[in-house]
Amino acid sequence: MFGTVVVGVGIAGLARIRDLMNPIPSSPSEHLKLLGFVSRRSFGNINEAKQISLEDALRSKEIQAAFISTENRSHEETIRMFLEAGKHVLVEYPMALSAKAAHELWEMAEQKDKVLHVEHIELLTEEYKQLKREVTGKDLVKGTLHFTGHVLDENKTGFPAFSGIARLTWLIDLFGDLTVTSATREKQKDKNYSRMTVHFQTANK
Repeated sequence: MFGTVVVGVGIAGLARIRDLMNPIPSSPSEHLKLLGFVSRRSFGNINEAKQISLEDALRSKEIQAAFISTENRSHEETIRMFLEAGKHVLVEYPMALSAKAAHELWEMAEQKDKVLHVEHIELLTEEYKQLKREVTGKDLVKGTLHFTGHVLDENKTGFPAFSGIARLTWLIDLFGDLTVTSATREKQKDKNYSRMTVHFQTANK
């Protein structure tokens, strides 16, 4: 059994706790044992999972891996702490708010001989797998992907492109490497409105 800890108990963290405590029979999750969760807020217990301090999670010899589900801004620092402590790390996308930091973290994981995995759960859903089957073997001529959401706190989530990085991952997985040809941003502070529009080109243009 691999001892694990969940760091952050927002929507993603709570889902991790639920899935680790109720693994699908015969799935790899059956080999993971949740030993606690870390949060800045005080919860006590969640579904029999006990709250532990970050320091205890880093020191524990029983914990071999951390699931990081905090806000984007803190991913980089939290990954570094757990890699330094000799733990494997799974982190919700994005790994960091800059490519430079991400490369440094990959190198650090390699030096420590630890797994550093960035999770994008949407790529594992049946709906996405069906979409991928539909586009396989076809040439993309032109397409538009539009999505909406609530206004994000940029201090926690990073530049708006990061709130759309999941969809960018979709496009790269479906159509290969992309080149940004243009990007614009519109903000209306009085209406609490923001829109980012990005144009990409595939390798075969």
